[in-house]
Order: sequence, then C-alpha cells, then structure tokens
Amino acid sequence: MKKLNVKTGDTVVVIAGKDKGVKGKMLVALPQEDRVIVQNANMVTRHKKPRRQGEPGGRIKQEGTIAASNVMLICPKCDKATRVGHAVEKDKKVRVCKKCGKNID
Repeated sequence: MKKLNVKTGDTVVVIAGKDKGVKGKMLVALPQEDRVIVQNANMVTRHKKPRRQGEPGGRIKQEGTIAASNVMLICPKCDKATRVGHAVEKDKKVRVCKKCGKNID
C-alpha cells in the first residue's frame, strides 16, 4: 500500500492541471490508486437516472479525482504550500512543515 503525505481534512492547493491554484479541503484520500478528491477542484458532470419515484435525475456536478502528486499541503501554521517532512516526537512519527519546521499533526 502506498503512503500519501496528505490526509483527509487537510487544506491543499492544486499545483498542476486545469485547476492549478485552486485551494480546498481534501475530502477523500485513495492511497491504493494514488489519487485524492479535493473540494471544488476537477468538477465533472455525472448523468444520473432517477431510480425511484420522486427522486431527481439529471446532470450532477461533483468533484473528480486528482493524482496525489498534483496537490501540495498548505501548512496551518505559516499558511504556505509546503513539502512534508517526517520527524519522531515522543515515540510517534509526525508530519513536519519543511518551510517553518512546525508540527502539522
């Protein structure tokens, strides 16, 4: 299983692709596929057929997946896009901001 440097709930910025520069909260991490879903990024149209009476159908806009390498974590302390480092604090591995050196977790 692959490891991702970002987790569900992190604030990230898209660094490549058609939505470059979009900031958003990470909704889903898919480490097996090496992909993530970011709020308001890579919006795709799905055609939904109503299955029950009273259920709406039509064209639904929703977020699509993005390659995990195309997003970068935004440090909550210094509010900048940063690479993620790892350190051991009190026998626990934590993520560290490469720009300011502060603990992210």
